[in-house]
This record gives sequence, structure tokens and C-alpha cells, in this order.
Amino acid sequence: MESIHIIFTDLDGTLLDHDTYSFADAAPALRLLSQKRYPLVICTSKTRAEIEAVREKIGNADPFISENGGAVFIPRGYFTVPVGRDCGDYLVIELGTPYDHLRAALGDIRSKTGCAVIGFGDMSVEEVARDAGLDRASARLARMREYDEPFVVPDPACVDRVLAEIEALGLRSTWGGRYFHLTGDNDKGRAVSLLADLFREEYGTVTTVGLGDSKNDLPMLAAVDVAVLVQKPDGSYEETDREVVHADGVGPDGWNRAVIQILEKI
Repeated sequence: MESIHIIFTDLDGTLLDHDTYSFADAAPALRLLSQKRYPLVICTSKTRAEIEAVREKIGNADPFISENGGAVFIPRGYFTVPVGRDCGDYLVIELGTPYDHLRAALGDIRSKTGCAVIGFGDMSVEEVARDAGLDRASARLARMREYDEPFVVPDPACVDRVLAEIEALGLRSTWGGRYFHLTGDNDKGRAVSLLADLFREEYGTVTTVGLGDSKNDLPMLAAVDVAVLVQKPDGSYEETDREVVHADGVGPDGWNRAVIQILEKI
């Protein structure tokens, strides 16, 4: 079996620009990955529908991980999968909590804390578009949630109370750089580890590389062999105790530089 390098990447603020959602600055590294035929696995808080739109734009046909590790989607015939739900063009390994359960929990959290908590399910397409800086079509895709509910807490004094109640309910929360996210017992790291094991079964020796910029990326970076933090728009890096590579650049520019440097060392 051959050795293979797999790139796991976040989207917003990493492969995609935080404000414009453009990947133009990452084009050289994307071309190089395509030439070398190394898998590029998107691992993001975005929905399956959003990821499919990005994959089409960048010409990606590899597996992907949606909604902060909520599910692993493997294109049919990509490789042998021992378990998984049949879902059209994919076999899906579900790790997250169904969206309806998360929505119900959000209502319980409001009642118990007395705090305003606004999720995507409480917002119209137009409101999501305006708040997230998306066009209407993209906002519609962003609301097609399956395993993760982005939310905001307008009153800063309520944040700790809301997060504590989430924990008391046996659920999880994480910060994605723009929104809090309510999830079940899943994260990016667990999904990355599962998918990396499937690649190992198929290819043998595998080296994993992860790129992210926010707190919700840290579990992914802890699960890979080479971890890369991309600069935030203000020039800072997410804090972590793990040994990481600090990309020289913000968003897709930093992503591009880091990926090219890594590939040149291979």
C-alpha cells in the first residue's frame, strides 16, 4: 500500500476569507493538491448543503465532515465503509445529535435561564443573510441544519449561564469565530480520527494535516499529525497548548502559504 497525505481543513477564516468567503488566495495550493492527488477533506461547522456548494466550486470529490463533526459523508464507491447510512450519493456516518433535539434543548435553555438565545432556526433566510454577510442563496443553505445549531446570546451577562445550562443538559457548545454552536457529543476531532482510520485501512501509512483558525478547530488539530493555525483577521492566533505551525498570513492567504510549504517538504 502507498503512503498518502490527507489535508483536513476548516472553511470560514481558513480556506475561505472570513468576510468575503472567497478562496481565491488559496488557488495555487488547491491546484498543487489536485496535481499530487492528495485528499482534501473539508471539516467545518457548515451544513452538508453549504459544503457541497464549496466542493463544486473548487472541484473537490473527497469525503467531508459537516457541522462540527456531526457527520462524515463518504462519496459512494470512494472506499470500503464498514458502517454507514445510505444517503443518495453518500454513505453517512452520523456522530451528532438530530437537529430537532437541539432546537428543543435551545427552548429549554431559554426557559431555565431567562436569557434570550437566538439560533438559526429562529431567524429567517433574510436575517441569516444580513447577520452572517451571506447572499440569500447561501443563507438558505446555512439554515439546512442537521446536527448543529449556531446561536447568539445578545446579553453578554447571560453567556456563562447559557453555556452552563448546555453542559447541564449533557450537550456541548463551542465557538466558531462568528457564532456559538450547540451540538451533541461530537466534535471535529472525533470525526477526523474516524475518517483517518478509514483512510489507513485503505492506504496503509497515512500522514494527516489539519488547518483551522478558531476554538472549534482545536479538537481537529489535536487529532492530526501536523496542526496548522491560520491567522485571524486581526493578526492573532487561537490559543492552544498543542505544538502547532503558525501560518504566515490571514485566512486563505495563510492557508495557501502553509499548504505549499508542507507539500514542498514531502
